Amino acid sequence: MVLRAFGEGDVHLALEMGEDPYIPLIGSLPAHPNPHQALEWIERQQARFAEGKGFSFAIADVGSGTALGAVGLGLHSLAAGRASAGYSVAPKHRGRGVASSGLRALTAFAWTIPALHRVELHIEPWNVGSTRVAEAAGYEREGLLRSHQEIGCTRRDMLLYAAIRP
Repeated sequence: MVLRAFGEGDVHLALEMGEDPYIPLIGSLPAHPNPHQALEWIERQQARFAEGKGFSFAIADVGSGTALGAVGLGLHSLAAGRASAGYSVAPKHRGRGVASSGLRALTAFAWTIPALHRVELHIEPWNVGSTRVAEAAGYEREGLLRSHQEIGCTRRDMLLYAAIRP
């Protein structure tokens, strides 16, 4: 797997991820997007750095370059030395290490930012697949944040996972 910038050719990924029942609840991708909405989502990913929000990358197959998922680094708390990370993989590509490879690469990239000392993940307790991804990428569970975030119009508990600068 390799991280790369999103391009117009990645509309297929947005269309695939938009069919997942959970991914549209946690980001800006609409459920069941049409091709125009999928392209708008790609454009939002491309704009994250310029807007000062962070970085967004496609997780791509190293051989074909085909985007299999997405991973991002949010820098809203950079002044405090913290960042947040998130990842999603198209349903048909899950279970093959795509997300954990992408998260490991993103975390290595994060440590190139001198002011950054901690990368955090927030994962719903039921999401065992995501906790496995976090742990496979070297993140440690630190605790439970009760009623931490609203997802799908419902307050949700979140597990806090973190990686600390080596």
